[in-house]
Amino acid sequence: MIQKKTLLITGGTGSFGNAVLQRFLNTEHFNEIRIFSRDEKKQDDMRNQLKSPKLKFYIGDVRDFTSVEPATRGVDYIFHAAALKQVPSCEFFPMQAVKTNVEGTQNVIRAAASNGVKKVICLSTDKAAYPINAMGISKAMMEKVAIAEARNLTDTVVCLTRYGNVMASRGSVIPLFINQIKSGLPLTITDPNMTRFLMSLNDAVDLVLFAFENGNPGDLFVNKAPAATIGDLAQAVKELAKADNEIKIIGTRHGEKLYETLCTREEMVKAEDMGDFYRVPADNRDLNYAMYFSEGEQDVAKIEDYHSHNTERLDVEGVKKLISGLGLVRKEIFGEDVEEFLV
Repeated sequence: MIQKKTLLITGGTGSFGNAVLQRFLNTEHFNEIRIFSRDEKKQDDMRNQLKSPKLKFYIGDVRDFTSVEPATRGVDYIFHAAALKQVPSCEFFPMQAVKTNVEGTQNVIRAAASNGVKKVICLSTDKAAYPINAMGISKAMMEKVAIAEARNLTDTVVCLTRYGNVMASRGSVIPLFINQIKSGLPLTITDPNMTRFLMSLNDAVDLVLFAFENGNPGDLFVNKAPAATIGDLAQAVKELAKADNEIKIIGTRHGEKLYETLCTREEMVKAEDMGDFYRVPADNRDLNYAMYFSEGEQDVAKIEDYHSHNTERLDVEGVKKLISGLGLVRKEIFGEDVEEFLV
């Protein structure tokens, strides 16, 4: 499907965008890859590091339709990764999360539709399922906007992916632990019993590509992933680094959950098991509200949602084995000469 096409990545200077470039920059899949983001410094760093004639850079903000629309002209596919992702900052500035995550997504989709883009994949988060924080709520609304837009489009397919914490991505906890170890500081954890899904950037790219190849309008794709407690994750990093830093419990931050949900029980009722992934089809009922009240899902009460407390649970040894393959761990802990992409 993807041969000699043009790809646009919004938020393309982030961790996900860099992982996509690692996968595709030196292949024949795309003749041109466009990077759309606000940060000219990161774009300049990427331009100078990669020096690829395939890369085209667009300065703009997804909040601004007039900057998004020109970037979508002549584009075949879009991976929409631009977002505000930090839970505490979104708690203090929730309207900023709305403007970027909700309104920005609608701008991207409408610009794509106006220029005949074939497919848009919107990236969401496990925090959008049963959301309790502003970031999750804004991402849940982003999903609703994308599905609503998908219903009304004929030539542009819009579908979504939802995934958990990406290990070693910018702002995640593994780089924090490594920096604390190197600085001789305690490893700060919020709650040792808190669980999180563990995904690599390659897993995130695989999920997006699976959605790209299999997605129908409004479909939501979730990948099955293992999880671990934050306490075990901190202990695993310590043991790999052969460090004796203490582990300090600092308490749960604003808007944090004890565990994350990737698929709600309401979604699991209609989810299709596709091996390593779940596909949740869009609810395509119309505005005949009587159907919503007269038709019920009797299985909802019998099914459990898919979350980080009931997925495969890794112990300390399992976490060590999983994270040992990360480029950041290989470089910063094992001292290997690993070419690390910009994050």
